[in-house]
Amino acid sequence: MTDAVLEVVLRRDRALVAAALLVIVALAWTYVLWLAADMDMGGMDMPDFRMVPAGAGLMVPSTAPWHAIEFVFVFAMWAVMMVGMMTPSAAPMILIYARVARQAALERKPFAATSWFAGGYLLAWGGFAFVATLAQWAVERLGWLMPSMAGASGVFSGLVLIAAGLYQWTPLKYACLRQCQAPLQFIQQHGGFRAGATSSLALGARHGAYCVGCCWVLMTLLFVGGVMNVLWIAVITILVLVEKLVPTGHVISRILGAGFLVAGVWLAIRAL
Repeated sequence: MTDAVLEVVLRRDRALVAAALLVIVALAWTYVLWLAADMDMGGMDMPDFRMVPAGAGLMVPSTAPWHAIEFVFVFAMWAVMMVGMMTPSAAPMILIYARVARQAALERKPFAATSWFAGGYLLAWGGFAFVATLAQWAVERLGWLMPSMAGASGVFSGLVLIAAGLYQWTPLKYACLRQCQAPLQFIQQHGGFRAGATSSLALGARHGAYCVGCCWVLMTLLFVGGVMNVLWIAVITILVLVEKLVPTGHVISRILGAGFLVAGVWLAIRAL
């Protein structure tokens, strides 16, 4: 392959990466919409049963313990949902990687494929999905989550909102958000992009860990509005994008925190 042909191919790499990210997000949202539609139809008049997010109308008695297969389906739901919600906000960093990798390839110093970096990022959110699955199991066992996967207790929902509101004002939230808002600064602070596949995977996972630290509390709000409430999922996705992509995201984050706090106190008092 001549240098000219190589340059043309690499120049198209960012476009291919962007298209791949778009397809991944579309597939993830399609899966979420499919599960949500199945759960809406399957559990309409059966309050004593809970829907298993399998897309096949599976139901079990609401008092029955979870089986291993249900845990797998719930984990898959959370994992795919995190892909759909978080990939758009990670796209700038992933595209920067693709651009730098293209330049490195032209200089005969190739990096690992962009998929390694993106995979590391999503791996971090896969870890969060596992924790969220455990949390859903625990909350459901305590009777704080309805079979429809929405909050069953006003006090519980209020406390979640209060905790979310307080976290939005913490130094940890701000530190993680700052890393997510400045991709180039993150790369400079962590030694630049890596040529090796495992090193690139680790760097992507580290970036994902910062994003988990920034956004995990927003994901807990799904236990309030409904884990499979598509509108609620979309709203939280937009909030994540605004916080990370708008220059004044830290101000918006604190305004949201104040709103969550007020709403949480109101809900908790109303439920007492």
